[in-house]
Amino acid sequence: MCGITGWVDWQRDLGQERPTLLAMTETMIRRGPDAGGVWVREHAFLGHRRLSIIDLAGGTQPMAAAGADDVVISYSGETYNFRELRAELRALGQVFRTSSDTEVVLNAYRQWGVEFVRRLNGMYAFAIWDGRTGELLLVRDRLGIKPLYYHPYPGGLLFGSEPKALLANPLFEAELDDEGVAELFAVPTAPTPGHGVYSGLRQVQPGHVVRFTRHGLTDTAYWTLPVAEHTDDLATTRQRVRDLLGDIVARQLVADVPVGSLLSGGVDSSAITALAVRERAGGEKIATYSVDFPGGERAFQRTTWHPSRDEPYVHQVSAHLGTQHTTILVQPEDVLGYEDRVLRARDLPGWGEMDVSLHLLFEKVRGHSTVALSGESADEVFGGYPYFADPAAHEFPGFPWMRGRTSPATLLREEIRQRVRPDEYMRDRHRQALAEVPELPGESTVDARLRQVSYLALTRWLGALLERKDRMSMATGLEVRVPFCDHRLVEYVWNVPWSIKAAGGQQKGLLRQAVADLLPEAVVNRGKSGFPPNPDPGYLTALRERAVALLHDRDARVFDLVDRERVGRLLAAGQPLPSPRAATTATAGLNFLLNIDAWLRAYRVRIR
Repeated sequence: MCGITGWVDWQRDLGQERPTLLAMTETMIRRGPDAGGVWVREHAFLGHRRLSIIDLAGGTQPMAAAGADDVVISYSGETYNFRELRAELRALGQVFRTSSDTEVVLNAYRQWGVEFVRRLNGMYAFAIWDGRTGELLLVRDRLGIKPLYYHPYPGGLLFGSEPKALLANPLFEAELDDEGVAELFAVPTAPTPGHGVYSGLRQVQPGHVVRFTRHGLTDTAYWTLPVAEHTDDLATTRQRVRDLLGDIVARQLVADVPVGSLLSGGVDSSAITALAVRERAGGEKIATYSVDFPGGERAFQRTTWHPSRDEPYVHQVSAHLGTQHTTILVQPEDVLGYEDRVLRARDLPGWGEMDVSLHLLFEKVRGHSTVALSGESADEVFGGYPYFADPAAHEFPGFPWMRGRTSPATLLREEIRQRVRPDEYMRDRHRQALAEVPELPGESTVDARLRQVSYLALTRWLGALLERKDRMSMATGLEVRVPFCDHRLVEYVWNVPWSIKAAGGQQKGLLRQAVADLLPEAVVNRGKSGFPPNPDPGYLTALRERAVALLHDRDARVFDLVDRERVGRLLAAGQPLPSPRAATTATAGLNFLLNIDAWLRAYRVRIR
């Protein structure tokens, strides 16, 4: 996994901009701590920071094609079917100088043109500059696992894996307009695909190719969720899911560096770990990692999103599979001390202590493994969240996971609310998303509605989770792979009727049955439990003290957006502030308030 950046400008000689080019590239050093490089021509620049995973010696980037040094790639990610593609390309006469997947992607472009992206299986975000045609291609994987931002302006375009790469260029400044405010406050758990929050910042949408030439920019989808009638019975569907997962995990274990597995004791991560152990049978033990807090057993409080504690299940799975397990304890003092680092990883306001805990987990994992498998996205694919089984959430005129929750937009100053219209913005984005859902003629009313819920989860909710996972892992130089995001599995399960997905009357019953023989029964039947929050009461006290201090800070930037008096009344009454997350905790709203202020200050954001 790596960090990429670049610049195309038809009016200036980029060879004279080397200090800026190096500054843009160096912002990606945490994503790629092993090596860096730049490629520059008069009107085009590509920069790269490398985290070496495959072909440690030969995969240096930016990489020019053999015999065609005006066709260059800067690539981030993994192409899991690169071996098959290399064999096919060799048979067609393509020459390879390395054993890296990057060169396979580059030669696939040379052989098949832009349509080659449909052949890729993996997680990736990359740029190809074709000097023969004067065209820049920006490509992002189908589910949006890896990020790619860009800023077009008259005569040019900047791009990078994270906003910080563009912010290192004087042509792009940190500004927040009304739409950006709405993204932060109205739809924080349903970010609009393609929106970058900062004014003028866009993201390459999942499954899209952006092409930029002297004549302008085009944005084209190469993949969308395909709709088709599902004709397999339960037994066949179950076996197909098991076969797909086995192939996916086998492919995602390929690396020239140590690979571990994140283990929460839920069926998702446990299934991935079990398949990895089976694939590596007879070899070195798989290393597994979980996160907990000192005194977590005593302090655990059962909620809808956290009905059970992870660690007992984690140790049961580890013992059953024979993994080399490490529980990583997050110290309360570390949560407070890492907030600035996490903000710098995101470049945007995030999820507070949930981000910090994940970052600390990844940091510790990186001391042992360079790659880790994750069970993330199984709930989106198989329908595992509570809102999938809640008819009231299905009828809610907004994103179903926000039913019954107060939006942070209620804190906005009245004049900001009048301008931004956050409620209207949320409803419009919800309607826009529903309008995209393909229909299957003859589908039952229940399945049609659950198809809509599944679409919202896969195209809106999942985006927020993948962004968090990417920033927190890459800030530590750890590559986290997500097998459940393999597009073949997503396409297949997306069309499975709910009666089969919920086989046995259980949410994710299909997945549970597909892996039941691999895991202890208690784990197979364990209900959904989210990432654990910090249970330390001292943390909540510390956040409240900070929020009170912020109230009395006349220069606090957050109150350029948020109503100071409204926040004061909630704090005085001991009530929680509205949370930007679906899984509400007592600290979430306080985190958000403090995070917004820290971001506005640290990034010197101008509010338009």
